This record gives sequence, C-alpha cells and structure tokens, in this order.
Amino acid sequence: MSTALRSQAWFGEGVTGGHLRAFSHRSRLAQLGYEPGEYEGKPVIAVLNTWSDINPCHMHLRERAEQVKRGVWQAGGFPLEFPVSTLSETFQKPTPMLYRNLLAMETEELLRSYPIDGAVLMGGCDKSTPALLMGAASADVPAVFLPAGPMLRGNYRGQALGSGTDLWKYWDEHRAGRIADCDLAEVGCGLARSPGHCMTMGTASTMTSIAEVLGVALPGSASIPAVDSAHHRMAAKVGATAVALARDGRKITGFLTREAFEDAAATVFALGGSSNALIHLIAMAGRAGVEFTLDDFDVISRRVPVLANLRPSGEHLMEEFYFAGGLQALLHELSAVDGALHPDRPSVAGGTVGGHWDQATVHDPDVIRSPDRPCSPEGGLAVLRGNLCPDGAVIKYIASQKPSLLKHTGPAVVFDDYAELRAGIDDPVHALTEDSVLVLRSAGPIGGPGMPEYGMLPIPAYLLEAGVTDLVRISDARMSGTSYGTCVLHIAPESHVGGPLALVRTGDLITLDVEARTLTLDVDEAELTRRRDAWQAPAPKFERGYGALYQSHITQADQGCDFDFLARPGHNPQPDPH
Repeated sequence: MSTALRSQAWFGEGVTGGHLRAFSHRSRLAQLGYEPGEYEGKPVIAVLNTWSDINPCHMHLRERAEQVKRGVWQAGGFPLEFPVSTLSETFQKPTPMLYRNLLAMETEELLRSYPIDGAVLMGGCDKSTPALLMGAASADVPAVFLPAGPMLRGNYRGQALGSGTDLWKYWDEHRAGRIADCDLAEVGCGLARSPGHCMTMGTASTMTSIAEVLGVALPGSASIPAVDSAHHRMAAKVGATAVALARDGRKITGFLTREAFEDAAATVFALGGSSNALIHLIAMAGRAGVEFTLDDFDVISRRVPVLANLRPSGEHLMEEFYFAGGLQALLHELSAVDGALHPDRPSVAGGTVGGHWDQATVHDPDVIRSPDRPCSPEGGLAVLRGNLCPDGAVIKYIASQKPSLLKHTGPAVVFDDYAELRAGIDDPVHALTEDSVLVLRSAGPIGGPGMPEYGMLPIPAYLLEAGVTDLVRISDARMSGTSYGTCVLHIAPESHVGGPLALVRTGDLITLDVEARTLTLDVDEAELTRRRDAWQAPAPKFERGYGALYQSHITQADQGCDFDFLARPGHNPQPDPH
C-alpha cells in the first residue's frame, strides 16, 4: 500500500512545479545541492536530532544521524536532519522537566510546518523521549523512535558502578566520613565511561523501553548499549523503517492505543522502572487521545510482578540486561502472566508486538526472572491517596532501604524549599531521628519550578554516621529513576497552589501505609481549616517569557504536567504550501 506524499505539495513536478512556490522550493533545493532525482517522488524523512556538545547521553547521536540517513537513502527516501532542543538531565537547571513541553511543541510545529512525510525521533535522556513522542503524536505523522542506548557499566576498583544510584551511595559514604576525597574522585571518574544515558533502570531506560513496548521503536532497540555495533546497525534500520511507514501512511497515533499504554504501564512495573514514567505516560496518552490515570497504574501494578533484577531496586545493569535477552525477552516472560499484555497490537517493524517477543529467549534467568520466581510479586510502585494528597502521590516502595518504613507514623520535620533543606539538613537543631518524616515543599510543577528531582531528600550526616540508611521522605517533587529510599513523590495538588502539603508544620504526625495505599496528615479538620484560611499564595516565579507561559498553563502531576492548551483535543490546520 502506498499513500500520497505530503511533501510533494511543496515541490510539485517538473521545472515549474505547477505553482510559483513549488518552483521557488525546487530552486532552493538546488541551492542546497540536491538534484530533482534525489527527492522527486520520495518520502521526505525528518531526522530530529537532540545531539549537543553538553549532553553526554546523546554525544554519539551526531554519528548515528548519518547511519539513520544511510538507511533512509537505501530505502528510497530523502532524509533531512533537524537539530532540536537538547534536554540534558546532567546540566540543565532547574530541571529539563521545565522544558519537556517546549521540545514537544518544537517537535509538533517542525513536523507540521516543513515538507515532511515521516520522522525519526532521536533521543534517550529522560525527558527527550516523552517530549519527542508527545510532539509527534500531536502532529500525527508516521514516526519511529531511535533510543540513544545506555552507556557501558561503570567501574570502581573492580566493582560495577551504576550511574546515579552509586553516585548517591558514595556521596553519602563521603558525607558520613567513611571514604576520603581521593576515593570519591576515583568514583567520579568511573561512574560514566562511554556515550549513552544512565545504565541503571532509571528514567532514561524506562522511557526508551516504553517506546519499544508501545510499538513505536524497533523490537530490541531500547536495550542495545550506545557504543555497541548493533546500535549502528539498528540506526540504519530505523531510517529504512521510517521510509516504509511514510510510504504506507501509517501515522504514530495508530500505534498509541489504550491497550498500548496499558502494556507500557505493565512494562514499567515489570522492569522496576522509574516513578517518573507515570507522569510522562499520562501526558503521552493525553496527546494520543487516550485517557490514562493514576488509578489505572495502581490496578496494573497489583497484578504485574517485577521481573528485571536491575538497579536501583535490583543488582544488575543495562549491559547485563541486553546480553540476558533485553526487553523482548522480558516481555516474553511477562506475557505468561494472565492479562498482563496485549500481543496483537501493531509494531512499526511490521506484524504484531507479540509476534516479536514470542521469538525472544532469556539467556540469564537471574537478570530476567520468570513469573514463578520474581524479584517482587507486585510492581513495586504504588499510588497513594489521603488528606495529604487528595489528587494522588506515588512511591516506588521496591526501592525502600528499610521495608518497615512502608507502614510508619512519625513527626514531620518541614523544610519550605530546597535551598532551606540544602542549607540546614545537617544542622542538629532539627533533631531528626530515624522515626522522623522529612518533608519538602515548594518543589512541584510551579513551585520548583518544573518539579525538579529533589525527592530523594538527603539524610542528615549525623544520622548517616549513626548507621541510619533510610527515612520516610515526602515532597511534591520528583526523584531520579536511579534513586532509592522510602520517598513519597508527586504529591498533588502541590504546595505552591495551596495543596495540603502547604499546611504541614514541624511536629505534625504523618502516617504512611503503602499496603493500604494511604498517606495521612494526622491533624483535625478544624485546625487544617484555620491554617488554610491563613495561607497566602507565593509570588509567581516568572514575570515573562517561556517561564510565564509555563506557570500559567502547566497541569499538576496527576494530569501529566502537560500544558493545558496542548493536552486538550482538537486539530490545527495544515499549512498551505502554495
């Protein structure tokens, strides 16, 4: 099956092209050095590249773009590379989450406004994957995602290091006085040894795995290490796939069904994946016209076991996961759980998603477990409700370092913002004990701003020195998918807009009960009403520019932190190329 090419409305046919603008467009293509035979009648494939000099996760994507273009040329397409915003989790402040929607807008408008028939979306660092897929879904063009791939595992004196996870671990060891400056410097040099995103099951690998299970990335592509030669070959195949999708007119929303998002959620739980995935999947589903809520996640979590023995909640890293069979092998095992997956959905690679994972084999049963010997019988993420989080909160309880804290009542110690926390956490005046509940507010979508990854609140040095490894920690922030601990996150509504978190005072008792899925502030309603009446809204963070647009239109965590005007349904007109 072949469909009319959108790009030909720009280029026309013959010397005059049928209209003045087509003649002008062909003239400018000649200026770029292209002969008519290079593009006439061929699908134009936009290669959206998030490479930059300051994004280590994507430092190899300049080279991969050439391999993608090779695949496009070989399949009879015409590739055009577009540089788009780079969202570097490492360097961009206060958080690239502030700019996820900006990249989504850029992707959508670029694909709409240029003569594009299909797209290759190149990304991998945490927010780039959802941003690219959200924008492509809103533009609704044929598109395939190319995962950047995880870096090689780290090394410190013969021990495997996991990016993020071991950074937090050794930093706390240094704060507790158990390792010296020179030891910490050696850890720093061994944490990240190659191009690629985090090689733990953090947000990056969680989101690229989501792209694969949704059916919009090639089977097996999310698990390939960034520097492996298989990644080069995969990139060329992605280019050829984009041409086939464009010729057939198979738009990305045809893959993004309700069943696809249910399978994506199940995969997050089976991987022991990042809590950030809940926010991104809600936003991505909304762009595809699919309603997906926190309650859907909780239902799925209760019936899906954790099968991937990967850090931060397990033992291994992505390189071992790849050699153990990768995501397709995990999906093969997960498919044995009744009702966990929908195998008859389509894949950009052709056929059905289940047809691909049916062929997969597990090569290391310790890394990828079978359902009869899971790492955990349930998905490891829970959605909480209660008077402290009426619109929901999230906890990755499988990452708790002290399971007894999963049912706990303790007195709150409150910090009003991250600067106050950072300056005062080690001050003994706060008298934190292992029973305390550490609370941070003003870290949500508007208050953060951008909902930074502050949620793994630091444990005071004096408690670390005493051997305390975990506390109940509560915030309206997110946390890195590489983090760990008994951390309640994404409290909605956030404190900055007057959510109940804004009313908590030091000394108030807070009860966490993960099994009951509750988070409760043990203060009577009359007192809470008095505090609410006395509460004053903080001043806006931004006075102009993108930040002002952001704070005026961002939704809360339970709604995906999308812009309200982008999340709502509706179609924009296609540009007239004449």
